[in-house]
Amino acid sequence: MSAVADLPVASFPAAAAPAWGGRLATMDRRKRLRLALGVVVLVAVAIAAVVLGRQPDWRVLFANLSDKDGGAVVAQLTTMNIPYKYAEGGGAVMVPADKVHDVRLRLASQGLPKGSVAGFELMENSRFGMTQFQEKLNFQRGLEGELTRSIQALGSVQSARVHLALPNQNGFFREQQKPSASVLLSLYPGRALERAQIAGIVHLVASSVPELAPAAVSVLDDSGKLLSDSGNAGDAAGAVDGQQLQYRQQLEQLYTRRILDILEPVVGRQNVKAQVTADVDFSQTEATSEEHRPNLTAETSAVRSQQTVEVTGAGAGGAAPAGGVPGATTNQPPGPTTAPVNGAAAPLAPTAATAGAGAATAAAAAGAKTPGKRESITNYEVDKTVKTVRNATGQIRRLSAAVVVNYQNIADAQGKSSPTALSPQQIEQMTALVRETIGFSKDRGDSVNLMNAPFLVDATTQAPELPLWKKPETLELVRSLAWPIGLAVIGTIVLFGLVRPGLKAMAVVPAPAALPAPGTAGALAAPGATLDAMLAEEPLRPALASPANGAAPALAATPEVVPEQARLEGARQMARDNPGAVANIVKSWVNGDAAATPAGA
Repeated sequence: MSAVADLPVASFPAAAAPAWGGRLATMDRRKRLRLALGVVVLVAVAIAAVVLGRQPDWRVLFANLSDKDGGAVVAQLTTMNIPYKYAEGGGAVMVPADKVHDVRLRLASQGLPKGSVAGFELMENSRFGMTQFQEKLNFQRGLEGELTRSIQALGSVQSARVHLALPNQNGFFREQQKPSASVLLSLYPGRALERAQIAGIVHLVASSVPELAPAAVSVLDDSGKLLSDSGNAGDAAGAVDGQQLQYRQQLEQLYTRRILDILEPVVGRQNVKAQVTADVDFSQTEATSEEHRPNLTAETSAVRSQQTVEVTGAGAGGAAPAGGVPGATTNQPPGPTTAPVNGAAAPLAPTAATAGAGAATAAAAAGAKTPGKRESITNYEVDKTVKTVRNATGQIRRLSAAVVVNYQNIADAQGKSSPTALSPQQIEQMTALVRETIGFSKDRGDSVNLMNAPFLVDATTQAPELPLWKKPETLELVRSLAWPIGLAVIGTIVLFGLVRPGLKAMAVVPAPAALPAPGTAGALAAPGATLDAMLAEEPLRPALASPANGAAPALAATPEVVPEQARLEGARQMARDNPGAVANIVKSWVNGDAAATPAGA
């Protein structure tokens, strides 16, 4: 076939164009069917690979759409000639990943989906001529939307709705109505709000509306259960009880975790179970005590106050004896007296009414001795101690701990392990560890019970580990690679099983003709005939060069003894000197025409 490479380019297509058709016509019918089937299957596999490879990656455009919003979005996508499909039972619309952001922005410019929460941007669309009622209504809707957005920012809240009842404030009313609010929450499946989160929502709404009390805010979930209970006194007590229960559970979990942490390194992670029950006193106690010390001496005591009264006069009673002229003057009451605390009493000043009577009796009383009286009152500070004791809530009154330890697996001399009970000494040591861990108090009445028993393994709860080919991630990988690998395998089978054998059958070429011996006409030996016969049929062809005229090198007498390089050089020389004859020879090889011999002519 090297001689063909040296042929003129213009003559080769004309000579080889009908070659494949002739080879296909000379092939067996079964081989032709196999070749055609292989080509068809190979083309189908290629088309399937291209189609599957060009499938877009779908992404969620909008989720949790209502029927009205979903229909509007789908209608707009159809108008925009954008492919889409449904997901999540029609609640989500998916589009190709490379178009999701563009489509989302284009739909948002058209106000889709309409179910999105609107906030204070409603105030931006104020029209000329709006009434005060419409402006107030837009403000209320905007405030509700802003509160809804804030509440939906919580991780457990899927959606929310806020309703505000804002009364008309009028200065002519004596009693103004207070605003109120209600919040409807839709939580994600398996999620729950803690009491602190509910209180946060209540205070968020109450702080956003003027004069709105937290007690006037109601929070409900999508099942209609009231979550906020701060407005009811009885429910408030229930909330305190809930906090107490939560505190006790946390305390029990703390002691249980301590027991497991101290015993698991000894017996194994799954070989010990523990439970702790705590009796907690949540009562508030306040005690006040007053203590007085015994009386002290006068020298060491502190004087608080002191009063001394000294009275001087005649008579046993300490008063002046009656005297004077009977009458109105003598019956007048005496003047006011003073009793000094310290020192002698000041003398009484005589009045004008009694001046005469005093003068009359002065002579009679002058000779008599007047006795006196002295009183002294001293108040000392009282030594007193007042104590007020308030006991903190949540005091532990009693702890009870129950611990179960599994049997130990001990191997015998043959290496076979069997469950074995713990010794009494080991049980006592573990019990002591548990007592020290929980802070055991005998005065408090604490109790610890540790039991050693074999654990029963439930076959239904302990699922066997799935093999590699049954794991979900492996199955997902196989599904993703099934189509490409399957198409590649089918294409390989078709290519090597059907197409390649047909092509090989079409490419079968007869054995090349032997070069002529020196001294001959220099023609190549064709199958069943010589080149001289072919040249005799076409006298117009120029004669091939021979060693006689020196145009070609001498060749060996037989092909077996002719070197390969010499044969190749002779064929090239023939192609240069007589290309028409060589083209006819190649044509006869391709067509498999055995009629090229003189007999067939």
